[in-house]
Order: sequence, then C-alpha cells, then structure tokens
Amino acid sequence: MGQRHEHTRDLSGGITADLARDVAQTVQALSTPSRVRILACLVKSPCTVGELAGEVEMEQSAVSHQLRILRHLGFVVGERHGRWVHYRLHDEHIATLLEEAVYHVEHVRVGIVDPAPRASAS
Repeated sequence: MGQRHEHTRDLSGGITADLARDVAQTVQALSTPSRVRILACLVKSPCTVGELAGEVEMEQSAVSHQLRILRHLGFVVGERHGRWVHYRLHDEHIATLLEEAVYHVEHVRVGIVDPAPRASAS
C-alpha cells in the first residue's frame, strides 16, 4: 500500500473539469462512515443486506439506501441467488481505493509522510 500501482494515471498534465467532477463524486462516496463500513465488509466477501445490517449495526432499510447509492456510483453490484441478492465490490479498484484511504488516514494520524512522487523529466 502507499505505492503507485501500474494502473495509476499520471496526473502531472492535470485533468479535465469533467473528470475532476467525476472523481469528486467518487471520493464523496467515501464521505459517509456507514458506506465505508459497508465497503470494508464487502472487501472480505459478498453479503446480503441482512448480513451487512448485522455487521455494520444498521437497519436493513438504511443499508439498502446506502447500497443503492454505492451501486449507482459503480462501487458495488448485486447478484440474485434465489430469494437473496448478494452484494459484492464492482472490482478490485474499489478495494484498493478503500485501502489507500485507510493507509492515508493511518499515516496522517501518526505523522508519517511518504516522499512526494518525482515529476518526470520532459
């Protein structure tokens, strides 16, 4: 963690206003502790609404509401298995995003500063 991944995009040239808006909306999904806890549960394994409600100590209706938001943003997908819908992370990028956010918070808490990435020579 805390390292640049091979899929990391070079931002030295900036980003467009549209991309900045989309990124802000994506990061905003992590602004609610309940969503962060739901995503952390889904990093471990797929879960139903009822299982998630028990894990994060929320009402099922509140979990369903948060899952609707996360599904709309492309963070989670639901797959029907008989009567139940099992939710899982959309892909590994979501787990990485959450892990990096946790890594950052832990570093800030203890005062560790990673060296800034070097600008590439043009």
